[in-house]
Amino acid sequence: MSVPDKIPVSFACQSCMQPIILDESLDNIDVHSMAELELPIYSDNSNTLDTQDPNAFDHFVPPFRLSESINNTGFMMVSDGKEKKLGTLFRLKAELFDCLSSNSEIDHPLCEECADSMLESMDQELKIAEKEWRDYKNYLDNLEQQQKCPNTTELEKELNELKENESRMLAELERLKLEEESLKEEVKKEEEEKIKLQKQEAKYWREYTKHRRELMLTEDDKRSLECQISYAEQQLEKLKDANIFNITFHIWHAGHFGTINNFRLGRLPSAAVDWSEINAAWGQTALLLCALARKIDLIFERYRIVPFGNHSYVEVIGENRELPLYGTGGFKFFGILNLMLPWLLFLTA
Repeated sequence: MSVPDKIPVSFACQSCMQPIILDESLDNIDVHSMAELELPIYSDNSNTLDTQDPNAFDHFVPPFRLSESINNTGFMMVSDGKEKKLGTLFRLKAELFDCLSSNSEIDHPLCEECADSMLESMDQELKIAEKEWRDYKNYLDNLEQQQKCPNTTELEKELNELKENESRMLAELERLKLEEESLKEEVKKEEEEKIKLQKQEAKYWREYTKHRRELMLTEDDKRSLECQISYAEQQLEKLKDANIFNITFHIWHAGHFGTINNFRLGRLPSAAVDWSEINAAWGQTALLLCALARKIDLIFERYRIVPFGNHSYVEVIGENRELPLYGTGGFKFFGILNLMLPWLLFLTA
């Protein structure tokens, strides 16, 4: 059984680092083609060293050489061919790629996808460069045309216009400065007026608060007075329906005795009432009779009752004589009659 052929030498793409298989035509490259590939594509001074700069070697990065990295990533597998020396052939391909890399800014080899992408990028850069070249050329042509036939009249006219614009701008600037000063003065006056108005506003609010407080107090007093008036009116209505004499002079009885304001008027052998209570009852009776006479405007002609507490009496008009309505003590029938006599005389009069 024969051993299968091994994969021929493969390089890695220097852009995406994917393994690639070279075309078989590179195995038959001649010396003439190699010499043509060694020619520079365009002059590149990016790697030129400045011999006057002592620090130039510190920043110099030598170009990548594929032939120096054959033991690292230059190839993947080697076949067992006997007719050619694979080491020499591989080194030749590596030198070829080094020549291509040194003559351009792109490291070789490249896979097909990376090569297409690189071509598109280079086409775009070429278009940009061509556009810039046309712009520079047009600008250069304009400069050369102006240098050949300078138009001093147009330049002087433009200069005069610029001077006029400058004068106009300066005048406008002066006007704006004056206007600015005027506006500053107005702003200052407005600020002063603002401060004045703020003070007046603060004073107004103080007065408003004061008057508002007084108004609230007055309203409270008004409501209080209204409540008092309402209560007084209610009490007045009650008093209108009430009999003042019934309230002031309560006439009733206590057993066998008639009473006025709880004072008993009379005595019995079985119930001895104190004379001070009887005299007080006579005084209340005299006061009631005097009040009734005053109520109906009654004028006495012969007798006039004089309420004097428990020492009340009946005055005989014209005689300057007093008939007492009080007793001094003891239980005598004629004593009681003596008390009743002035009263009866007064009532019959």
